[in-house]
Amino acid sequence: MRITGGQARGITLRLPKGDLVRPATDAMRQAVFSSIAFRVEGARFLDLFAGSGAYGLEALSRGAAGGVWVEKNAKVAACIRQNIGAVCKSLARDGHDLTVLNLDAATVPSGEGELPDLVFIDPPYDLIEQMAPGIFARLTALLAPKPDPVIIFEMPGSIALNPDGWTCVKRLGKGAHQPTVCFFKADRVPPSPA
Repeated sequence: MRITGGQARGITLRLPKGDLVRPATDAMRQAVFSSIAFRVEGARFLDLFAGSGAYGLEALSRGAAGGVWVEKNAKVAACIRQNIGAVCKSLARDGHDLTVLNLDAATVPSGEGELPDLVFIDPPYDLIEQMAPGIFARLTALLAPKPDPVIIFEMPGSIALNPDGWTCVKRLGKGAHQPTVCFFKADRVPPSPA
């Protein structure tokens, strides 16, 4: 598994042994970042259920300003820290504005630096329908001050989410049993003209 684009392209990402993570495929990440390329430069991100940290690291390689990874498993979080070190070395930058939180991502932590512009969510597939309403409710509250946040949510093609206050504006991938990614934007009423 490697970084697929940007300055750190080709850097190999470490994964813990066993089945602790289900990393997003290189092809899926390439498709995601092709879809949001214009949004990444200078953006802040939040990577929930981070696993290998690939989504956030890919954003970093492609010019994101920084962000936060949230991963509940301590062994997996340690791999993310190693991956951050490798990507930062390739980018010749320090990691002072990069944070790994060893927490349950379903709680959507807040208060860690600047609000994100991009939120990557790649939870265990069997928990998505149960957890999604709470995650979106917390993100609605967290991201209220942001003008145009984007949530990038990986899920099986058989799941269709319709969270209150959010609309899936694009879906990548096909097939009920294949991974897909939905791009959600907030339903916001534009301010009335003065």
